[in-house]
Amino acid sequence: MTSVVAPVDGAVVGPAGVPDPVFRDELLGGGTAVEPPADATEAVVLAPVAGTVAALHPHAFVITADGGPGILVHVGIDTVSLGGAGFTTHVAKGDAVERGAPVLTVDLAAVRAAGLAPTCPVVVLDSPAGSVSAPTGHTVRAGDELFRL
Repeated sequence: MTSVVAPVDGAVVGPAGVPDPVFRDELLGGGTAVEPPADATEAVVLAPVAGTVAALHPHAFVITADGGPGILVHVGIDTVSLGGAGFTTHVAKGDAVERGAPVLTVDLAAVRAAGLAPTCPVVVLDSPAGSVSAPTGHTVRAGDELFRL
């Protein structure tokens, strides 16, 4: 089994806590989400699994787990509208990363100032909705286990 870790600190809210129907209804795959603390102004976003960076955007990335599926981490809701402002990437597409390695840094204050939610969905791509069993209602630190594949 592969441990999938929290990419950021915050409260585990699950799909139901995501203010976007694509993630809330698990249209891309089963998963969960982390809501960063309201007073957090910046976050270093970690790789949830070891693998290869299959896709990289300033606000989102996919890590293809070694011998497993692609894991999408989307930092904030509708943050693509920021055009990369407030985000700094630390890896490149094609890079091999270890679980817990820094992938990007986000200015959470800038995300909130733009009127956007900083909620961070973590999705097992192409898996059935409801297939991820991840408890909600508790707080995690970046690097803590969210669920197992």
